[in-house]
Amino acid sequence: MNLDLISQLVKTLKDAPELGSIEIRRGFLGLWASVRVSRAGHQAGGAAHVVVGQASAPAMAPVTSAPAAAPAAAPAAAAPATNLVEVKSPMVGTFYKSPEPAAEAYVKVGSRVTTGQVVCIIEAMKIMNEIESEVQGVVREICVENAQPVEFGQVLFRLDPNG
Repeated sequence: MNLDLISQLVKTLKDAPELGSIEIRRGFLGLWASVRVSRAGHQAGGAAHVVVGQASAPAMAPVTSAPAAAPAAAPAAAAPATNLVEVKSPMVGTFYKSPEPAAEAYVKVGSRVTTGQVVCIIEAMKIMNEIESEVQGVVREICVENAQPVEFGQVLFRLDPNG
């Protein structure tokens, strides 16, 4: 990533008041670099957040076209009648439901979780990363199988915060 790209991201964020942040991820041969530009005071649940992930060097066209698509997509995603909260993968790696193959799963469908509770592990580059729930609630759906590869932003669980 270079400073020209980052300054273009800042300008794009400044020109699009409906956006709270923009994140760009670039990858080559399994190695990823990312940069995130956020509006001051932006929180994850607030304004729109755009993530552009590419396996090759990004052109600016996806970034500038993404803000126009994000506001239209966000209300449609929030429109379903269910109020389930999605726990998404913060990285690329391999999903594991338990700390060891013979151990019991961290959570199952119907389990009650609290904020900060470990819900799974994602292995990335031989490092085991414990993934914690950012909300409390009841697990209603587990969206991936044990030892399955996951992508950045992929839904891992759906929780009912009112359950």
